Amino acid sequence: MTQTNPLMNLKKRGLLQSGVLMTAGAVMGCATSSTANNAPATPFSVPNTYVPIAGSSEMFPVRRIYCIGRNYAAHAIEMGSDPTREPPFFFQKPTDAIQLVLPGKVVNHTYPSLTKNYHYEVELVAALHKGGRNIPMDKALELVYGYALGLDMTRRDLQRGMGDQKKPWEIGKSFDQSAPIGPIHKVAQTGHFGQANTQGNIWLKVNGQVKQQATLSHMIWSVAEQISKLSDAFELFPGDIIYSGTPENVGPVVKGDVIDCHIDGLPDLSIRIV
Repeated sequence: MTQTNPLMNLKKRGLLQSGVLMTAGAVMGCATSSTANNAPATPFSVPNTYVPIAGSSEMFPVRRIYCIGRNYAAHAIEMGSDPTREPPFFFQKPTDAIQLVLPGKVVNHTYPSLTKNYHYEVELVAALHKGGRNIPMDKALELVYGYALGLDMTRRDLQRGMGDQKKPWEIGKSFDQSAPIGPIHKVAQTGHFGQANTQGNIWLKVNGQVKQQATLSHMIWSVAEQISKLSDAFELFPGDIIYSGTPENVGPVVKGDVIDCHIDGLPDLSIRIV
């Protein structure tokens, strides 16, 4: 097993704007400079992505977004898979898929182009401050800095269409604002989620009606197992975040719908489809 060093804390000042992609420029009120860290000169700057850390003025820098597919048995079955036979599999979203949703706010979320079947998936998100390869399961939780509540929004018709053609389905998963997320809460504040000895209700409502409801104990692969399996395939680094799968009863939303999400121990997350 190898591990990389923790991230140094990044202190940022200024007001957070709900529903706005958090970039270095947005946080600091100006564009970032590649020369500030002795980096090569570039013809233009590319903003970094940050998520606020609850109870702190610090921001969590996001390096990669990993997502695990079909990690609740009932959801695997509704998607046409056999959860007793399928090993965990992962896909990624770009960092600019993140849409920040602050607690107590209902943030406007744009209905995306090309789709006529836009689905919600509520998920626990684990944020890493250490990395490495081939992490044993009993050491995996040492990598976790904190947890957040998130949504894996999906253009289901595009995902299924590409799957039917045996083609990659990034177009169904990896688009703008497809990863709404709340602030990250440190493990010291919350403890670890989704372990065998913890329940933790997870639910999603659309216009006040419950659509998804389960407990985190229904996950097929725990957070520790997800990290361990991921590190066999990819070298993990500080700043990586992992969307941990969704319960059954995913379904469509249309413009005007309000989605409310909940995980015990984290503040609720709410978006309005516009």
